[in-house]
Amino acid sequence: MSAELVTFGCRLNTNESEVMRGHAQRAGLDDAVIVNTCAVTGEAVRQARQTIRRIRRENPQKTIIVTGCAAQTDADSFAAMPEVDRVVGNIEKLDPTTWTRIDSTGRKSVTDIMAVRQTAMAPIEGIEGRARAIVQVQNGCDHRCTFCVIPFGRGNSRSVPVDDVVAQVRTLAANGYREIVLTGVDITSYGEHLPDAPKLGALVRRVLKEVPEIERLRLSSIDSVEADADLLDAFADEARLMPHLHLSLQAGDDLVLKRMKRRHSRADAIAFCKKVRRLRPDIVFGADIIAGFPTEDEAMFTRSLDLVAECELTHLHVFPFSPRPGTPAARMPQVARPIIKERAARLREKGETALRRHLHAQVGKTLRVLTEYAPIGHTEQFTAVRFASAPIPGRIIDVHIAGHDGRRLIAA
Repeated sequence: MSAELVTFGCRLNTNESEVMRGHAQRAGLDDAVIVNTCAVTGEAVRQARQTIRRIRRENPQKTIIVTGCAAQTDADSFAAMPEVDRVVGNIEKLDPTTWTRIDSTGRKSVTDIMAVRQTAMAPIEGIEGRARAIVQVQNGCDHRCTFCVIPFGRGNSRSVPVDDVVAQVRTLAANGYREIVLTGVDITSYGEHLPDAPKLGALVRRVLKEVPEIERLRLSSIDSVEADADLLDAFADEARLMPHLHLSLQAGDDLVLKRMKRRHSRADAIAFCKKVRRLRPDIVFGADIIAGFPTEDEAMFTRSLDLVAECELTHLHVFPFSPRPGTPAARMPQVARPIIKERAARLREKGETALRRHLHAQVGKTLRVLTEYAPIGHTEQFTAVRFASAPIPGRIIDVHIAGHDGRRLIAA
């Protein structure tokens, strides 16, 4: 029996949980629960605390170790929880020696993440219970959006060398994975601090060239303003690069974007989506959008609402604004919570309408689908497909689409 991992948040956390699983297993931590937290919203932190309390009620004898971004940014408050035995920082969690001496490190093992300048690949053999594998290519962020605490949980931007990424993808391909997702905190900043400063587009082309057995390569969330020309060209001529991009847009009003300290305008976002769609007509866009950012009035919000149609967004991830302690946005004039909730609901409704339109357009088609560990799979455009019975996971098959239920396609 190995340590149990409970993972919140992003794909990067999913990858790192697999690294910790291996470290904990080799260290013999069989009677532990490791909670890998997220700090992106106040709700994410609340859910982590709630889960920790539930784990303690259900497992009074187990060692509870808390790590991840929330543990990094608020180590003292997690260490003060009576349910928690150890708090481990985001750098320490990837160090195998942390897990061999976990009982001698004291209640907290959290160092200054802003001092870290390099990211080494922590190789994995696969991801338990996942049909697609996630490869970390970058960590941290050099930008300081006014609403975001993630740089203080992850540190400054740093990248994994190209050769190490290729080697990891090759290992995963040899272990049977057909689809790989490249992930990080700010992956379009990839390579800036590496020798010769390779861009993300160059990395994508190297992976596709040197690991031909990988059938699908997918990118996690990107910042459109940083996307390099080679990356955009790759969407046009690399069929194995999946036609799906999740964009960090956050808002559709220029003044709100400026107050967020984003580096793109509304016009930039619309122009980017049009340009990529010309290069890859079948591409589907998802996006993060925040509802109720401080000072946002109804007209500003309407411009975010309208952005869904103007960028032809399909998969919307809506964040009701929550002030993160220590950020500039927390000190700005706040929008009332009922208004934030109402705007978030309207954004979600807009996103659901856009998704249904996309789903309806797929009915009657035969699509290539990666089967997963449930009666679902995902198309090349990352649209979920529901099967009548669970297929063998990890295969890419042709599936005729009979209909949809408003959220997922239905296989014939």
